[in-house]
Amino acid sequence: MSMHWSQLLSRRRLGATAEPTESTARTDFQRDFDRVVFSSAFRRMQDKTQVFPLSKVDYVRTRLTHSLEASCIGRSLGTLVGEQVIARHGLQGYEAADFGNICAAACLAHDIGNPPFGHSGEDAIRHWAATADYGARRVASLRGSQREDFMAFEGNAQGFRIVTRLQNPDNPGGLQLTSATLAAFTKYPRESCLGGSRYEGVSAKKHGFTAADREAFAQVAANVGLLARSEHQAVWCRHPLAFLVEAADDIAYRVIDIEDGYRLGHFSYEEVIEVFLDLLSDRDRQARRLKGIHERKDRVEFLRAKVINEIIQQALQCFLDNEAEILAGRFEVPLLHEIPARPLADRLIELARERIYCAPEVVSIQAAGFQVIHDLLERFIQVIDDIAERGEQASPRSRMLLRLVPEQFIGPGRRPALEPYQRLLLLTDFVSGMTDSYAVTLYKKVTGISLPGG
Repeated sequence: MSMHWSQLLSRRRLGATAEPTESTARTDFQRDFDRVVFSSAFRRMQDKTQVFPLSKVDYVRTRLTHSLEASCIGRSLGTLVGEQVIARHGLQGYEAADFGNICAAACLAHDIGNPPFGHSGEDAIRHWAATADYGARRVASLRGSQREDFMAFEGNAQGFRIVTRLQNPDNPGGLQLTSATLAAFTKYPRESCLGGSRYEGVSAKKHGFTAADREAFAQVAANVGLLARSEHQAVWCRHPLAFLVEAADDIAYRVIDIEDGYRLGHFSYEEVIEVFLDLLSDRDRQARRLKGIHERKDRVEFLRAKVINEIIQQALQCFLDNEAEILAGRFEVPLLHEIPARPLADRLIELARERIYCAPEVVSIQAAGFQVIHDLLERFIQVIDDIAERGEQASPRSRMLLRLVPEQFIGPGRRPALEPYQRLLLLTDFVSGMTDSYAVTLYKKVTGISLPGG
């Protein structure tokens, strides 16, 4: 069996009843991009950590600027692949730009579900679910994927919730993105608990949707014709363009984290120039061109662009060489693991781990953020449970603190859901959607560290 491009590029929108229509102004995939850009969840990423939490340096990337840069890389990769795929398969009714726009929209949203304080925020939610005095007992009462949704909390799955449910919550399908974009966005097309079954490969490494969103993803998978990997569990092969989305993200953070590290003094100019030149196939020519650039920072930016282009070309060739295996669901490694420059590209990650990710200013704020997220979850789940179980008899403290939670994250009429799973899910929706600054501010309020007018 094999997936087919004509179905993989489905314009059918999740939750929409109308059939896709042709447009001479903006394509459906361009509309996907615009819908993500204009969403409040996308705007909040301007105050969410990429590497350096709560940075006071304007130059440093946030989740928003990283997502924009990954989106540009994804558009380039997608368009280059689209040109070749259309020629190879004689696809009618599609342009290379459609491939690029799908990848661009998916890349734009790829980090939209990340909680405050970067990946340490994900770790904080998992740690809370496993160890918190009160919260861990609530999570332990659940079973299967409902339990694992919290024990293995995943920003990718939260992102799927945001674009299909939490943004425009009164709209079936949320933003109602096309099935092609949603499938390309979902790097890990599986539920969180597989009942002891093991599936090899990168697409099954994590989960990409919660138990509450299983049916929504199943509809997306059916629309684009993803290959099922099991008759009994919610696990599919990846959409081919998800490999390009993953590659764009990998390229962006590998290369750009080094540039940010240089600007903040974690790398010397000589180190960065050498490691970037090593990645270029025309090293000597580009080294000569550097002599015509006066400022050191401009030289670093010039080489950064050249390195990104070099890796894009290698990732493109890797995809095209393995297209048949990808369509058959038999290709299960990231594209950047198969390119000639992999050892040198991996060296960028090693340098970042040695000099950036463990830097004191990064670790100290992440540690504080870890405590902030843990305490917010622990306090508010007790408040919500108190209201749910005792109603008007709930404590005055619970009734007061509940006012700090928007109705969307409690339930209609501000009445908490009956099911513990739903209450926990809405609470993690609330906390994970916070910006870094808002999480700190709310934490100070509920703990009494900061008082109004103080």
